[in-house]
Amino acid sequence: MTQLHAPTQPGLAPAGWRGALCRVVAERPRRVDWVLVGAVGLLSILGTLLVWAAGGDTVPGRGTDPQEGDAAALALVQRHATHVAVGAVLCFALAAVDYRMQRAYAPVIYAATLLGLALVLTPLGAEINGSRGWLVVGGVQAQPSELAKVGVILFVAMLLGEPRDGETAPSNRDVLVSLVAVSVPLALVVTQPDLGTALVLAVTFLGMLALSGAPLLWLVGMGLSCVTAALAVWWFDLLQPYQLERVATLIDPTADPAGSGYNANQALIAVGSGGVNGTGLFHGGQTSGHFVPEQHTDFVFTVVAEELGFVGGATVLLLLGVVVWRVLRIGADCEQPFARLVCVGVAVWLLFQSAVNIGMCLGVMPVTGLPLPFLSYGGTATLAQLAAVGLVLGVHARDRGFE
Repeated sequence: MTQLHAPTQPGLAPAGWRGALCRVVAERPRRVDWVLVGAVGLLSILGTLLVWAAGGDTVPGRGTDPQEGDAAALALVQRHATHVAVGAVLCFALAAVDYRMQRAYAPVIYAATLLGLALVLTPLGAEINGSRGWLVVGGVQAQPSELAKVGVILFVAMLLGEPRDGETAPSNRDVLVSLVAVSVPLALVVTQPDLGTALVLAVTFLGMLALSGAPLLWLVGMGLSCVTAALAVWWFDLLQPYQLERVATLIDPTADPAGSGYNANQALIAVGSGGVNGTGLFHGGQTSGHFVPEQHTDFVFTVVAEELGFVGGATVLLLLGVVVWRVLRIGADCEQPFARLVCVGVAVWLLFQSAVNIGMCLGVMPVTGLPLPFLSYGGTATLAQLAAVGLVLGVHARDRGFE
């Protein structure tokens, strides 16, 4: 018997799995937000160069041996480049995941982050820079609080982004459950203590709640609660001595330039010495002299301002603004509340953390341990930020019709 074959047209892929594969390969590039990918890529490349420029300050004795300093800087930048490369692979892998799969696994990811935050309080945890927020297994270090940002965003988006039949916004019950869900990791992070990350989690949640359509009464109540809590902390003197010193330094940076105000003053000197065009990459006096502590992590923006000047700093702000804009734009185009809230959470996280870090370097925010997204050296932080971008790209691909 003669077999019948479906007619084919020139230029069309064959039927079956081969046709599906051809369609994916042909259509996927058109469903990637290349503006977002380009901005994140440029920031990550620039961040690697900045870490290299500031890397010598990790040498014991502040790099008195030039060869030792060069070797340490090279080792540091190699580790950071490895983190960026792994994060890029993770980013594109998550971009291929349907956001409905994100929603399905949100409780699992949330539970895993809680487990990680709890484990840092066990003998597996390690204290670094005054915060017991690290897990150390063998020679591998991880910071669960960074991954908790992703877990909280996914879980809160699931709780607030699934209105019941006949409803178009989260109910009071949904808001209450999401508030409890955020309070647990928030309490674990405060216990470490890591007040900077706790603040990021709280602000991210409030941003998601505000744009979820939740009852206005909840937003007003939470705002008043935050103000009341801040006043109570101040009135009953609940701040630690080092926290009071940071507040005092913010009010008057010149009060103790050799003590509590050292970091902030040196950061301002580095920023001011860059001028319009900067001193040139790898040629900053403050950076090469290692006057600014933790310059490859918390104070990496001072390297930008000193070595690349106002032009470089403005370019970084522009690229960060493009990232936040594209994430919000993708969220605005989403029809599903869950996908929209994931984008909102990621945008608020990146915007707030960038503002606090840069404000700290400019002397308008207190010194915290928050890294600058995509630019600061980091392992877990880098992976978490690129994973978040991957989740947004996955939302974008699905919204554009990718199956």
